[in-house]
Amino acid sequence: MQRDDPQPADGTAIIALDRWLEPYADALRARYARFCRLRDEIVAQHGSLADFADGHHIFGFNRGRHDGQEGVWYREWAPGAQALSLIGDFNDWQRDATALARDEWGVWSVFLPDRDYGQRFLHHGRIKVHVVGTSGAVDRIPAYVNRAYYEPATQAFTGEYWRPPTPYAWQHETPRLERGLRVYEAHVGMALEEHRIGTYREFAQSILPRIRNAGYNALQLMAVAEHPYYASFGYHVSNFFAPSSRFGTPEELKYLIDEAHRMGLIVLMDLVHSHSVKNIFDGLNGFDGTDHQYFHAPPRGDHPAWDSKVFDYSKREVLRFLLSNCRYWLEEFRFDGFRFDGITSMMYQHHGLGVTFGSYDSYLRDGLDEDAITYLQLANELIHELRPEAITIAEDVSGMVGLARPVAEGGIGFDYRLAMGLPDYWTRTVSKVRDEAWEMGALWGTLTNRRPGEKHIAYVESHDQSLVGDKTIAFWLMDAEMYRHMGKGNANPVIERGCALHKLIRLATFAAGGEGYLNFIGNEFGHPEWVDFPREGNNESFHYARRQWSLVDNPLLRYRDLASFDRAMLALDEQFDLLQTSTMDWIMDDDGRKLLAFRRGDLVLVFNFHPRESYPGLRVGVPDRRDYRIVLNSDDIWFGGHAIVEDGQKYPWQDTPSNPYEQSVQVYLPARSVQVLAPA
Repeated sequence: MQRDDPQPADGTAIIALDRWLEPYADALRARYARFCRLRDEIVAQHGSLADFADGHHIFGFNRGRHDGQEGVWYREWAPGAQALSLIGDFNDWQRDATALARDEWGVWSVFLPDRDYGQRFLHHGRIKVHVVGTSGAVDRIPAYVNRAYYEPATQAFTGEYWRPPTPYAWQHETPRLERGLRVYEAHVGMALEEHRIGTYREFAQSILPRIRNAGYNALQLMAVAEHPYYASFGYHVSNFFAPSSRFGTPEELKYLIDEAHRMGLIVLMDLVHSHSVKNIFDGLNGFDGTDHQYFHAPPRGDHPAWDSKVFDYSKREVLRFLLSNCRYWLEEFRFDGFRFDGITSMMYQHHGLGVTFGSYDSYLRDGLDEDAITYLQLANELIHELRPEAITIAEDVSGMVGLARPVAEGGIGFDYRLAMGLPDYWTRTVSKVRDEAWEMGALWGTLTNRRPGEKHIAYVESHDQSLVGDKTIAFWLMDAEMYRHMGKGNANPVIERGCALHKLIRLATFAAGGEGYLNFIGNEFGHPEWVDFPREGNNESFHYARRQWSLVDNPLLRYRDLASFDRAMLALDEQFDLLQTSTMDWIMDDDGRKLLAFRRGDLVLVFNFHPRESYPGLRVGVPDRRDYRIVLNSDDIWFGGHAIVEDGQKYPWQDTPSNPYEQSVQVYLPARSVQVLAPA
């Protein structure tokens, strides 16, 4: 579809990218109309979408005035409650001392004037709200609280009034993303090598330089919002506006983000709006004494697979809560965008469980949660309204059409979608298929099978493939041999094979799999172990909840070779703008000889996956009548290879046609190696 083509203004422009959508024009119109109707209602009532997403400046604790006095307002939405009272250190936890008043909308409030409470309601003071409902009374953590932490003495989480006397002074502006998006997915707590939980400050000082030096330009932080159970990997959120206290204070998280910006890294947050922890005492479940405040009433409100609660996206205050959460992280902590987790579960009432998405009916007519889809559209509109340069990434396993297209076209508005079929393909291939049976045509088809006109983030493995119960690609390839034979002077056929294929797999995915790339912390150098957080089932061990940086720092081990190759691979994007170019041509796929070649932009990439056969004089078509030189060779000695072909070797062009071009070069391609060629 050309940019200057007239586009329908009814949410059906996406059909121009995919003619199979033509029978679903009515569904696309209805989806867009729902979005427009709700957005227009919100704008009419509140002035703008951004003003509506201002809940964190209304609810929770905010400085303000009342009757001519300065003080702190506390407000809470709890329509089903019978009474609320604020309790904490400031009033010695007296449940009848500070009652809240209710308005007609179910919003409770109380004003704490400095004259009466100024010397007691202070930064660091512990707080909760006593909620009386139809079935009893419970002390709860305020829904919009921006700090919560675990108290060993009470063995429970408590809220905290967080208002430092001196706000954090930001030092650095968000860097401009000049090339393709290269994302480093990381978890602060497990980022150190020691058997303990790491901190925001330690991550900033020790890990950020590694990420920058490795060639990544974006950091994606997991487990940011507070979660009671460490082993949940941050996916059972309890306090949506509170950074996890395990890793430090909110100010220390700001320092981490500020330092990342100083180093030229943008910072994305792994945002979990797909569900919430079902805990009563430290989450939102049953907050006002009912079973249907923030979430659907059971059974719809109970997630059947995740043991968690499902938001009711049809409620206006739930929308305000979640949209305000997006705005809060963008503005208060200067995150540069979000990866929205688990949106397959959001978009369908069946959560994608046990469903085969075999037709477009599955995306546009059957089993949909239209309220959740509208929320995602609103969230993307809001985020890009507040920060036009912000990035949103969708994690969806269903293949929802239009996910990464503008809302006005009939899409859902994300900038990127994760290419989730790629890690599944690689895991299945390396674990179940012998080398001789790898199909090059199937590989090319998988690498290039993506929704037209939508940008994708390619990856071999994320945290999902690194969790206990699964294996990383490196571990599938080399398994226990990694513990004994990764020394550079220790020749071992399993390690030789594993290291060679590790490089080929990652480069093929990086170069052909999408318009962005993602790597999970440590996997760039083939980290030898999975991730398993301390829990009862492993005797609360930290052994697998850490990253062994000493392996890649040791010049005598081959982990360093894999890291060096990863760095050189990413440099192709810096030097040749590989990820953002849309030019990609198939050149060859040969199942018998295990050869794959393609063009991406100015580069020609030639892969030999054969375990034994090398190919002297291999003819490869090239797009230009120019000589070509090697700009990256996986067999170089710097990457643990055998340096059979000279570094920087130049191949003269020949006036001999070779599919699909009118000219070609002849290369020498050793077994299990890849060469990247650029015009000399």
